[in-house]
Amino acid sequence: MIPEIGHFALILALLLGVIAATVPLYGAARTNGRLIALSGPLMLGQFLFVAIAFAALMHAYLISDFSVLNVAENSHSLKPVLYKISGVWGNHEGSLVLWVLILTLFGSLVALFGRALPPSFRARVLAVQAMIAVAFLLFMLFTSNPFERLLPAPLEGRGLNPLLQDPGLAFHPPLLYLGYVGLSVAFSFAVAALIEGRLGPVWARWVRPWVLLAWMALSAGIALGSWWAYYELGWGGWWFWDPVENASFMPWLAATALLHSAIVMEKRDALKRWTVLLAILSFSMSLLGTFLVRSGVLTSVHAFAVDPERGVFILILLGVSIGGSLALYAWRAQALEPGGLFAPISREGALVLNNVLLSIAAAVVFVGTLYPLFLDTLTGAKVSVGPPFFEISFVPLMSLLLVALGFGPLLAWKRGNLSRAAKLLWPAITTAFIAVLLAWIIWGAGPVMAFAGFGLAGWLLGAIAVDMAQKAQIGRTPFAKALRRLFGLPRGVWGMWLAHLGLGFLVFGITASESWTVEKLVLLAPGDTVAVGAYDMTFQGVEPVAGPNYTAVRGQFSVQKNGAFLTDLYPEQRSFSSPPMETTEAAIYPLIGGDLYAVVGDPDGDGRWSARLYFKPLISWIWLGVCLMVLGGAFSLSDRRLRVGAPKRKAKSLPQKPLMDPAE
Repeated sequence: MIPEIGHFALILALLLGVIAATVPLYGAARTNGRLIALSGPLMLGQFLFVAIAFAALMHAYLISDFSVLNVAENSHSLKPVLYKISGVWGNHEGSLVLWVLILTLFGSLVALFGRALPPSFRARVLAVQAMIAVAFLLFMLFTSNPFERLLPAPLEGRGLNPLLQDPGLAFHPPLLYLGYVGLSVAFSFAVAALIEGRLGPVWARWVRPWVLLAWMALSAGIALGSWWAYYELGWGGWWFWDPVENASFMPWLAATALLHSAIVMEKRDALKRWTVLLAILSFSMSLLGTFLVRSGVLTSVHAFAVDPERGVFILILLGVSIGGSLALYAWRAQALEPGGLFAPISREGALVLNNVLLSIAAAVVFVGTLYPLFLDTLTGAKVSVGPPFFEISFVPLMSLLLVALGFGPLLAWKRGNLSRAAKLLWPAITTAFIAVLLAWIIWGAGPVMAFAGFGLAGWLLGAIAVDMAQKAQIGRTPFAKALRRLFGLPRGVWGMWLAHLGLGFLVFGITASESWTVEKLVLLAPGDTVAVGAYDMTFQGVEPVAGPNYTAVRGQFSVQKNGAFLTDLYPEQRSFSSPPMETTEAAIYPLIGGDLYAVVGDPDGDGRWSARLYFKPLISWIWLGVCLMVLGGAFSLSDRRLRVGAPKRKAKSLPQKPLMDPAE
């Protein structure tokens, strides 16, 4: 009965969505206040019914109701509760319910917290959100019903893919969806602004926190996925430029550009057309990722569906949403005023350069990801675009971006002085040389690009220190007063520093781990010792162990440094029965200077076991850097200047500044 309630709730959500997508839009066109006022309650009602459907599906998983086809194909009665819960979104149908739940949640938040917006504009934003939800609800109900019954019900389910039975993968999809779907708010704001033909700085002020929230979630989701790949797949890497990895990276790049473009629009009333286009493209990249994962064109552990009919449906959705929004942009963008002017050498100019580099980087990833698919479709030829292509094309762009990030904060708005900024940055140049020297002392010879990477990361950290000193007036005022000034700066400024600092740590981690990793692939008998960098790893043997829904062979490695015991590592090879699959569980011991990493493989029949042993310098700094970036986003989001998009009414008699500035 409960699954039928969930199915019926989805149908009601679809009906409410159709009304929310049409009636308030008509009311806004006719300036009918009653129809406009329906937009908020309709969106809240749609969210309520989708939440009921999600709860019904969750209930079916928790009680192992195998009469529901989705549960029978993706769950098992012996699974731990955490993986029963994560199994709800660990499949195509369930993940769609989560997607629409988050989509309607964001729409509800706009309805609740967007009351300062002009009513007609708010109605248009919510109508666009409802249109997106209607499209996915139609897709779900007609091609991917999560509540389809299976009669007679089997006694046991097939179980969830063992690779997905991991705490990291339990939270990775929801975070990614928060990022993907969060960008729909920027898309809805952009389309609503194009419909009205009016756009101003307050629009950027209101949309920027939503983009920042989505960017934070997307950053955390991508980092969590890469961390899972690092410790779960057993190959020692964290990123392989897999097409589905790229599908999440492209909207991140576009959203990062959008955040910086919105700053220029808010401060200088400039880059209106470009900012609106980025808002459209960011969400379009999210929809493209949905197509790649669910169309069957890719075979990947990330892919949910292999049904071509579903792919055609998503392709139509993709064409209508992206094509329709870009057509609207082409029609209405000329009506938008260019806005304020600024010199090429200025804070705005640095942000434009940032946008150009990020946009080119997104285009490179787009081409590298889709070119093999297009070529296969058109000619049947099979080609592979792998890490070498992306590294050769992507690294130079990011190197230029790191250089620009050092100069940008030190340039004045509207018209800056490049020579003055360069003189101020001599400590950053010194820091870059120190970083290169330390890399040489610690690891010795290495690739030229590795030392360049360390130099650029050191440059960025030094530039942040210079900017902090300049804004606090260190050296120009008493030190105590400078400290008070420093800690009294707005949270948005601290957020920028933390995000850029995190990027510096990220570059340190990527460069060191990719350039100076020590790897040993060996066959070991119990008692054998292998030197891995400065550490000695002694293989103690293997033993069988049992988990909650698997059996495993667990190896043991004792680690010593300079003859002193450091730790024991216990890697495992796990065997699952539902569904049958073997997985690798790496053993990792994190240190400030790097990670010790061990994987136990198969026996050779002569009492020896294959093993893969690594020392990966500074690799944990990659995730530390992302954490700092997300923390920086949280600081900026907590800044009232950025969190509040429109002034609250203090008195009815006071005139209110409109959110949208007239274009004509």
